[in-house]
Amino acid sequence: MKSDTVTKGMQQAPHRSLFHALGFTNEELEKPLVGIVCSYNEIVPGHMNLDKIANAVKMGVAMAGGTPVMFPAIAVCDGIAMGHTGMKYSLVTRDLIADSTEAMALAHQFDALVMIPNCDKNVPGLLMAAARINVPTVFVSGGPMLAGRIEGCKKSLSSMFEAVGAYAAGTMTEEEVTEYENKVCPTCGSCSGMYTANSMNCLTEVLGMGLGGNGTIPAVYSERIRLAKHAGMQVMDLWRKNIRPRDIMTKEAVLNALTVDMALGCSTNSMLHLPAIAHEIGMNFDITFANEISARTPNLCHLAPAGPTYMEDLNEAGGVYAVMQELTKKNLLHLDCMTVTGKTLGENIAHARNKNPEVIRPMENPYSETGGLAVLTGNLAPDGGVVKRSAVVPEMMVHEGPARVFDCEEDAIDAIKGGKIVAGDVVVIRYEGPKGGPGMREMLNPTSAIAGMGLGSSVALITDGRFSGASRGASIGHISPEAAVGGPIALVEEGDRIKIDIPETKIEILISEEEMADRRAKWQPKEAKVTTGYLARYAAMVTSGNRGAILEISKS
Repeated sequence: MKSDTVTKGMQQAPHRSLFHALGFTNEELEKPLVGIVCSYNEIVPGHMNLDKIANAVKMGVAMAGGTPVMFPAIAVCDGIAMGHTGMKYSLVTRDLIADSTEAMALAHQFDALVMIPNCDKNVPGLLMAAARINVPTVFVSGGPMLAGRIEGCKKSLSSMFEAVGAYAAGTMTEEEVTEYENKVCPTCGSCSGMYTANSMNCLTEVLGMGLGGNGTIPAVYSERIRLAKHAGMQVMDLWRKNIRPRDIMTKEAVLNALTVDMALGCSTNSMLHLPAIAHEIGMNFDITFANEISARTPNLCHLAPAGPTYMEDLNEAGGVYAVMQELTKKNLLHLDCMTVTGKTLGENIAHARNKNPEVIRPMENPYSETGGLAVLTGNLAPDGGVVKRSAVVPEMMVHEGPARVFDCEEDAIDAIKGGKIVAGDVVVIRYEGPKGGPGMREMLNPTSAIAGMGLGSSVALITDGRFSGASRGASIGHISPEAAVGGPIALVEEGDRIKIDIPETKIEILISEEEMADRRAKWQPKEAKVTTGYLARYAAMVTSGNRGAILEISKS
């Protein structure tokens, strides 16, 4: 056992004395040590129930013959961090989580791990760590929130942000906004639409790292507790069979995840996290090949914010397994990939069925013949930009308009809420990329303000930052190269005509090559916004969004 390094032999007597100080018995130290990586805290609604999940996992591990040992992982609530300097610290936690988990697991020589994430960066950060550490590992999340209800209609966090925009536009009263405030987030769990947290938790099932239902069983269901116990038991089976994350998270598994992403209509943030996970297994993930997969993968789900259904509805309809079963009708998945069940993906989904064709459209009747995400390229984004195509209204699939240019999110929000943005405009928010932000802030506030002001079907927004999974509309993020490194988005001037053609996957600034070259020659980088602390170190090492905002040591 790996843990023999710290539990066996006379040389390890000092190590055992410290385990005894923790209350461990000799009998417990004879068994495999299983690290329970729990991101419980009291600031993230999706994490407030993870203490219960952890206790259930520990019970499952103990029942199956292991010794569970819990240690923490951090998590930021993107909703609370949204719209201020706190959002600079959201994406950057993904790498902190991966690094700190790697450090804890290898320093203490665990034989196996159970990861308990739930929200946004927590899930990909732990998937990255699992690939690095490469001991038998199972994921079990805290589960999604139930949808809120107002006047009989289901609502979610995106409804709340849009309500603020509607109030600014004078179409909602303060009393109505207060009702939303008290009802749209009714329980613990990751916010109830197909936002980033739920996207990534669903994709753990596809990657093979989570048990069936991990992405969709609501947080408040007792079924979630039972799932956690089974996760604890299953990790011991993986340990006995020596099935490890890199046996599961293969290139084919990542391609499966991207395929199901297209069918589900996942958050654009998955196009940051899948490349980062792929990087950890040594796979070169070029985001432009997403269009090849999108071209052959129908979009089968329109969960909030793209449509009126929510995670609880997807769960009742058969969950992620039912979506994958639909995709097998066109042979779109690699079914021989190994999973944490000890079976192949094909074996896992063999008996899944679509229980509600209104929630999961059958392959014969998709929302669209192409997938939920698209990568746009052109002279404005030579290395690509990402749009959640499934959340764009038909009239905005092709759009041309004048650029309204802002060098930070706050200035754009002021202009939108101040009525300075009009139908036809293309809002450009730059210097918010991984380096320029630093931290690549999400732009849910401006997209929600645009929707709330009644401009969702007439105004586009492009940025070298990124979007919350709760964003909808013609919102193109991850523009690469970013402004901070002199990408073309840094050269856009007020009033320039910008053309967006999502069906043709093009995004262009309508100026001549000579004018572009002249502007580039005159461009000067801006002073760094942050010069001390973790953000400064992050900015020095991070790559652009098209590479997943991974960290690299400079070769210069």
